[in-house]
Amino acid sequence: MTPEQDDLFAPEPPPQARPGDNTAALPGRDDRPLAERMRPRALADYLGQEDLVGDAGPLTKLIRADRIPSMVLWGPPGSGKTTLAGLIANEVSADFVPLSAVTAAIKDVRAVVDAAKSNRRFGRRTILFIDELHRFNKAQQDAFLPHVESGLVTFIGATTENPSFSVFAPLLSRCRVFVLKAHGPEVLGRLLRRGLDLLNREEPPIAFADAAFDAVANLSDGDARRALGLLELVASIERTADAPGEVTPEKVRTAAQRHYLYDRSGEEHFNLISALHKTLRSSDPHGALYWLARMLKAGEDPRYVARRMVRFASEDIGLAHPPALSMALSALDAYERLGSPEGELALAECCLYLALAPKSNSTYRAYKDACALVDEGGALPVPLDLRNAPTGLMKQIGYGKEYTYDHDAEGAFEAKQGLPKALHRRRLYRPGTQGWEGARAEQLAQWDAARDALEPKE
Repeated sequence: MTPEQDDLFAPEPPPQARPGDNTAALPGRDDRPLAERMRPRALADYLGQEDLVGDAGPLTKLIRADRIPSMVLWGPPGSGKTTLAGLIANEVSADFVPLSAVTAAIKDVRAVVDAAKSNRRFGRRTILFIDELHRFNKAQQDAFLPHVESGLVTFIGATTENPSFSVFAPLLSRCRVFVLKAHGPEVLGRLLRRGLDLLNREEPPIAFADAAFDAVANLSDGDARRALGLLELVASIERTADAPGEVTPEKVRTAAQRHYLYDRSGEEHFNLISALHKTLRSSDPHGALYWLARMLKAGEDPRYVARRMVRFASEDIGLAHPPALSMALSALDAYERLGSPEGELALAECCLYLALAPKSNSTYRAYKDACALVDEGGALPVPLDLRNAPTGLMKQIGYGKEYTYDHDAEGAFEAKQGLPKALHRRRLYRPGTQGWEGARAEQLAQWDAARDALEPKE
């Protein structure tokens, strides 16, 4: 991007008052949110997403070739999806029709289709933009599918949810998916300085310390809209002070209400629980405790987190350290008794305990293999010596015959084959090498060798 392109966005003229409109802007003042006033009007002024719209970006190449496909823009809030869609339409001189899935209905889509047919007669293309695409149900998405397929409209959808789950397959198969990322500190820093310059043109200037810009960016979690909103809020508060001065990081933090990006049923929910599970598995107590705190601070149900740690104790620790399961259950019980915030400390203790415990997934693998073996072999008959024989008839036909009571044998072990005959010598459980389990691997090998020496019974 050239220095000329990096100049401040030229603010759009404020909306004019309309007859009977009591909400019109005051003369000489634009009351639209700063983020709205800062929207660029040319792709050259668009900040961020260099992987997509940089000189070598795929969207840049498609725009230059005037070959815009139907697409889904997937990214977190404030990553520039809506702005980018409008700029693409502007660059290719298409009629841009934006709809929000929150308020639009099928009749609105039909109206766009009728307008697109009219545009086609005059040689003009139509880009239909659906914001919050994941809120459209299947019937609504199907309503414009044939028109996307025929090329009557070029479709651009924007969503914060994973398109694999939120966009129905027929529509998704006809679209390119472009992933937008949360803005980094460098992009937000440039955007915030542009925003402050615009604010200072309109009202008495306010000075920001460099560290204050960093604080705003840090509190915005990569969301440009939130960053500009916080900048505007902090500037307004400072202007009302008895003696306005330089804005410091402390003033920014005082004005801000910290918000954590999270959705209990969406992408971020699964990303964070995955991060917790994987850092526990990696025996990283620092990372695991951080992701636990992220989830709880964002409002996740602590009981859900506790249940996941119970699962982890069986899946990833298992017999390497059997007390881990009891610890996880105790943490869940402690939280149930104490609630928040006191009970959260029990979850933190459990988190550290699980991270530091020896690991083994042998129980998890053995059970999966057992289920697969059942599916593969079906309902194989139980060997006669293992069958229950409560009646004389059952004993007469061989139920329980030749069964020996292991406690009466030396070492409380009587070598017997416990699997059906067809599965003789099959191995499901393979012990790990860590902790309690590793110390018993040699003994199990001896027992298995003794069983293998036996001939399977009918």
